[in-house]
Amino acid sequence: MSAEDPNPDEADEEEEDIRYFVRIGQTDLDGTKSVERALTELNGIGTRAARLIAQRAEVDRRAVFGKLDDDVIDTVVEHVESFADEVPEWMTNHQKDYFTGETTHETGNDLNLTRRQDINRMKMIDSYRGIRHQRGQKVRGQRTKSTGRTEGTIGVNVEAIKEEQAEAGEEGDE
Repeated sequence: MSAEDPNPDEADEEEEDIRYFVRIGQTDLDGTKSVERALTELNGIGTRAARLIAQRAEVDRRAVFGKLDDDVIDTVVEHVESFADEVPEWMTNHQKDYFTGETTHETGNDLNLTRRQDINRMKMIDSYRGIRHQRGQKVRGQRTKSTGRTEGTIGVNVEAIKEEQAEAGEEGDE
């Protein structure tokens, strides 16, 4: 037996049936990857959300996304767009909108746009988080005593003191 493919024509036909790009919203997803992996390329969709979407669309999450029929892909797209309606509120990424009070799940470019608008609103009203954003400091209560320092050395710089003492000693000798 040889290791070669017995029917190279069949393999070529299978590769031709693949849609290399599947478009959801304004994002092109890689059609050669599995459904779960391809969906995680979309901003706002993580692995858990991708699994839920595949499960609710009744698609094998390990199936190649580009090989699915157009109807099945449309079903997956519908589930991505209606994700906020199908899951509990705590699983969504934009809860209780400031102006409308609605809970939505943003994906793609809408997620970046919404996040930018929220940060700008916080800056405009001079909230604590807005001021932290303006200064470029950590916002969510992370440790700043030892990490996240952006303005050089704050404490005692021993090396600089030693250099100054060495220079003063050299000048004193002369």
